[in-house]
Amino acid sequence: MNRTRLDETLADLDADGYLLDASQEDANQLYLSGFTGPDPFLTLYADGEVHVLVSGLEYGRAKSEATADTVERHADYDYEYGGREARDDMYAAFVRDKGVESVSMPPRGPVGTADALRERGVEVSVDTDDRLQAVRAVKTDEEVDAIREAQAANEAAMRAAEDLIAGADVAGEGDDAEAGVLLRDGDPLTSERVTEEIEVTLLRHGCALDETIVAGGEQAADPHDRGSGPLRANEAIIVDIFPRSKATKYNADMTRTFSVGEPDETLREWYDLTERALEAALDAVEPGATGADVHAAACEVYEEAGEPTFRTDPETETGFIHSTGHGIGLDVHESPRLASGGEELEPGHVITVEPGLYDPAVGGVRIEDLVVVTEGGYENLTDYPRKLVVD
Repeated sequence: MNRTRLDETLADLDADGYLLDASQEDANQLYLSGFTGPDPFLTLYADGEVHVLVSGLEYGRAKSEATADTVERHADYDYEYGGREARDDMYAAFVRDKGVESVSMPPRGPVGTADALRERGVEVSVDTDDRLQAVRAVKTDEEVDAIREAQAANEAAMRAAEDLIAGADVAGEGDDAEAGVLLRDGDPLTSERVTEEIEVTLLRHGCALDETIVAGGEQAADPHDRGSGPLRANEAIIVDIFPRSKATKYNADMTRTFSVGEPDETLREWYDLTERALEAALDAVEPGATGADVHAAACEVYEEAGEPTFRTDPETETGFIHSTGHGIGLDVHESPRLASGGEELEPGHVITVEPGLYDPAVGGVRIEDLVVVTEGGYENLTDYPRKLVVD
């Protein structure tokens, strides 16, 4: 946690403290408390200090794991298994015990907790700017290293996926399988089989993920289609992997597009164009540039080639139909945005850069690198080759 940036960002709050009621699944909670609590717990920031309130079950682990200044348990407030009213009384007592009479809570904070505190005389305001997300957006060196480590695992998983795809045979007209289908050991190679290889590899490298994308042919024309069924030769296969480290909880992200055999001319042109858009976007990454600038650089490459983008046609369903990228950290999607209206980039921002083109008649192409903004420009955290045809 960047305590200095946290103090500076929350210094002008129109409240005595900042309160979170959430589990570790809320990235703000994990960031502020440093505690991997599976059930919701309270974290209060006040007067430059972080205070955590957990159940007796979690107290021992929280004392050793949390990065808070103080850790307390429900029993310290004469509560353990009472009803909701007693729990809310405890919450109010915890807040007041720190000299706090007013708190700010994030936009997605529990309404029930906010209302209960108000009923007990604690003023509650909503932090519509979600200031903690802004704090989290600028990574410390330790956070960048955590993301770098997750990206190394990601690259191992991508290599396993590419090897599985590249080593496939192709069913011919006389084979039992449908002509053009990729085969491994005589069976059709499916998106599900490649996904399994990705997940097993990530587990061996200390990472996991809930979902990944292995989408071929027409499925690749939908940027978020997870992919299913047999993969085919001479078609684009988009592999997008976004794992999370089990140890640090930081995410990584990378996309490559593969083809077994030479794809048609349009798909080849799209790949080359997308690689140019990626390079143009990367060239635009530097402190002081905005996410909108980086997005514009990618869009211009596509637009000059006559391909539609959301800038030229907000209603288009083909072409470049998403933003150029996003921040990444404890959430796989966080600030800053590389899109129209995207904010100014700062050293320490870790961002994906991922242009792409999509059309069901052709398929889809996306190439994604992960970079950190530095004082002099950027450092690419991705060390994985870009190539369309694999063998």
